[in-house]
Parts: sequence; structure tokens; C-alpha cells
Amino acid sequence: MQTKNYIAVNEFCVSHDIEFSFINSLQEIGLIEIATIEETAFIDSDQLRQVEKCIHFHYDLDINLEGIETITHMLQRMNTMQEEIILLRNRLNLYE
Repeated sequence: MQTKNYIAVNEFCVSHDIEFSFINSLQEIGLIEIATIEETAFIDSDQLRQVEKCIHFHYDLDINLEGIETITHMLQRMNTMQEEIILLRNRLNLYE
């Protein structure tokens, strides 16, 4: 059984100097999941990379939430296609 590591959203927001509403908006559009334990919101540590990427898009590149959602979707599709290309190349190498 794996133990999950959670980071309190309030502490994360303070340490990254961002608004709680931004994290909440990411959760509302489905880019991240927030776990609530004893009335405290937490982010799973596995999602930190995704959250930090969204922070970079929004605060550094000035991209709105809809743009972040679109970029994230396109990156996921691109990663899926790259994995498929690798699989197909490996299959092709078997027949050469």
C-alpha cells in the first residue's frame, strides 16, 4: 500500500506567492485534483509538476485558464502520439 504525500494548498500558495483562487480554478476546470481532509485542502505531491507548469503559464507567460487547459490537452496528446511512434518504430524494427 502506497502512502500519499500531500501539500496543504494554503502553504503552497504562500510559498509560491499565488492566490488560492488560482489553485481552486485549476481544480474547477479539471487540471488538478484537490483532496479535502478535515476541512483543509491538499494537493497530491504527484501533481506538483502539473501545478507548477500551470503557474508558469499563467503568471510568467500571462496565459488565461482556457489557454492553459488547451495547452495541457495538446501536450498530453503530443506525449501520447510520441509514445505511439516509439511503439510503432519498435514493431517496425522487428520486421526489418
